[in-house]
Amino acid sequence: MIASLSGTVQKIEANSLVIQVGGIGVRVNVPRTVLEDVGEIGRRIVLHTYLQVREDALSLYGFETEEDLQLFEVLLGVNGVGPRLALAILGTLSPELLKSAVMREEAAVLQRVPGVGKKTAERIMFYLRDKLKLDTATTAIPLVSDVDADVIDILTGLGFSIIEAQSALQHVPREISTIDERVGAALRYLDHTP
Repeated sequence: MIASLSGTVQKIEANSLVIQVGGIGVRVNVPRTVLEDVGEIGRRIVLHTYLQVREDALSLYGFETEEDLQLFEVLLGVNGVGPRLALAILGTLSPELLKSAVMREEAAVLQRVPGVGKKTAERIMFYLRDKLKLDTATTAIPLVSDVDADVIDILTGLGFSIIEAQSALQHVPREISTIDERVGAALRYLDHTP
């Protein structure tokens, strides 16, 4: 089993990276957050990996943290969730937000992930409730409102990463309530962030 991978980014693709390891280019499927953080070709990268062995293919999945890898493996245990959907979940929701949604039983948060409908979201919630280590600190993480979800969509459409968009929204006062005002405030914050 390949537990981790360290090498140089040789190619950035839509849903994967090709990493050169000892003269061999290894394709690693990664969540969108890794693609957003990778920077440029030639950068050295270390990924925690999961190898899926099937009769017709070997597929490697890579993550920046062990927590993301463990969450990916837990998601694969949900009936109807395969590697692509698990990657989409991890590329859309931070581990903290996912745990908070499970703790609060907010299936609607999962439904914001492309490909996750109501039944799948409920199955994921039910399965994760027993599998994740949830504590009361997890509930302190605010869930994303519909307005903030729209603001995140706009900011990511402008080229910011989901992490940058979520971070900017945490610095926008709650009194600012319309989408346009929240986008403006978030952009001002991002403009002053190094």
